[in-house]
Amino acid sequence: MKKSIKISIVLVMVASSFIGKAQQAPMFTHYMYNTIAVNPAYAGSRDALTLTGLHRSQWVGFKGAPTTQTLSLHGPLKNEHIGLGASILNDKIGAVNNTSAFFDFSYIMKVSKKSKLALGLSAGANMMQARYSSVEINTQSDPVFQSDINNKLTPNFGFGAYYYREKFYAGVSTPNILENTYTSVKLENGTSLSAKEQRHYFLIVGALFNLAENLAFKPTSLVKVTTNAPVEADFTASFVIMKKLLVGAMYRTGDSFGGLVGVDITKQFHIGYSYDWSFGVKTPVYNQGSHEIVLRYDFLLFDKKQVHSPRNF
Repeated sequence: MKKSIKISIVLVMVASSFIGKAQQAPMFTHYMYNTIAVNPAYAGSRDALTLTGLHRSQWVGFKGAPTTQTLSLHGPLKNEHIGLGASILNDKIGAVNNTSAFFDFSYIMKVSKKSKLALGLSAGANMMQARYSSVEINTQSDPVFQSDINNKLTPNFGFGAYYYREKFYAGVSTPNILENTYTSVKLENGTSLSAKEQRHYFLIVGALFNLAENLAFKPTSLVKVTTNAPVEADFTASFVIMKKLLVGAMYRTGDSFGGLVGVDITKQFHIGYSYDWSFGVKTPVYNQGSHEIVLRYDFLLFDKKQVHSPRNF
């Protein structure tokens, strides 16, 4: 009975990942360190050449569960109004694997002496593979699982706006504007199911409040919106101790809660880990939660008179 339930859940995961309309964008507990993955206007905002790597293993112990990796590099040019970046993302869930590569451009404007507004554009492509025929199913004639998708390459572009100052930031973006169709399956009753990308809209916001000389409070949030799916929001509350150690808790609406910890090994190198547990679906019975690790390194290649230290976000 348990095996049957597990197989059913896997089928739902695989089929819903691109068939029909649903949330498709990967989730990150460390979204506050991986902002360029959702907003191209973030490129160059840290006043340093920043390299960030992230790995997420979701629903550990559950066969076919999602795994995601991202790698990004971004920084400002000597022209203080221009930021450039590049990012690679690999997302696998069940029989579906999606890989994307994007280049980011931001134009940075001074709003006041202490704040800036950046407008960003991204351009790249997504490549999808779906081995639906490899999935073991009870109904062998199910048309959804008879047609594989092999290295389907689709171009896309995105837009974002990002406002920031030393202790506050807010941004809006849509990373994939085009809703590309990968394939369409015609059912026996004459209706069709389409595998297509869904346009997502993101709102990200965060702040830093000094509570004492060696203690600061850092609340952040990421809101994700797409058609025909519930609005999803991450809320994170973290404390920064001695300007080196971060300890926090997170809550994702209708999905999960957990904790995260991070440490600045040096002023340039940060490492973070998070664990979250899903409560909004039946999968918690069959998995050991989700793990995520992030590494970020700031290469301070610019004139020290211009760059005193990387930013708080």
